[in-house]
Amino acid sequence: MSHFTTIQTQVRDLDALSEACEDLGVELLRGVPCRGYATARRECARTIRLKGPYDVAVDPSPGNDGTFALTTDWWSGHVASEVGPNFGRLLQAYGVRKTMREARSRGLRTTRRQEADGSVLLVLEGGAL
Repeated sequence: MSHFTTIQTQVRDLDALSEACEDLGVELLRGVPCRGYATARRECARTIRLKGPYDVAVDPSPGNDGTFALTTDWWSGHVASEVGPNFGRLLQAYGVRKTMREARSRGLRTTRRQEADGSVLLVLEGGAL
């Protein structure tokens, strides 16, 4: 029985997603099935290989609009402990990395600081937005 659940997201940049994965100590892989409950496996475009027994599948969203959906097996909190509930920590790291990549492409310098409450402070300097 499959326990995989898909959440639509606005992930558009797989390089930024890969960097976000590195920030969380996990890896974005190609050609590797996504692991789920018991022996459940799911073929996908990319897999975020987690340290625990489950992974996150990354697939193009229906409609081919350039975004990607994240699919995982949320059972027993394994995934949430690594990437946050509803992928919160992963999506935060992705947003930070995407913003930094866009800023650098426009000639801006970036500085980031992790706050005590878990939020991230980004400072963009120089150039023009």
